[in-house]
Amino acid sequence: MASRSVNKVILLGHLGKDAETKFTPSGVSRSNFTIATNRRWKDQQSGEWKEETDWHNCVLWRSENLANYLLKGKQVYVEGRLQSRSWEDKDGQKKYMTEVVCDDLILLGGRGDSPSGGGGEYSPDVVSRPRSAQPRPQSAPAPRQSEDFNQGITDDDVPF
Repeated sequence: MASRSVNKVILLGHLGKDAETKFTPSGVSRSNFTIATNRRWKDQQSGEWKEETDWHNCVLWRSENLANYLLKGKQVYVEGRLQSRSWEDKDGQKKYMTEVVCDDLILLGGRGDSPSGGGGEYSPDVVSRPRSAQPRPQSAPAPRQSEDFNQGITDDDVPF
């Protein structure tokens, strides 16, 4: 029997600071940013509501145009995987870091001052898609039927 494993992360939170984009020597862009997620619960002993914020380090490869969109306070949806790495600092001490490598990122809004001038309306913008995702063909709008074309279908005929 083949063993299975899953490394999947889904985050919905707010950006803690503006994204920072750097380039590798070969010219590949790497954008780093942090996402804050909150958790609320009611304390059983005191009855008070408590809140805890977790911070997640994220990296997105090959999306160099993010600096204009990934701004502090914006709400984002991220899908990706966890990756841990280690290195030695200048003092020779071993350092470790775990980060979310993003495969998919959707801008959801936040402060209401989107560069497209959306005015705070909800209109998600997909910034990055997984390589396996193919663009969906857009279907043509249905032709408008004249009012004299009535097939006798009423609201009662619709199953939902």
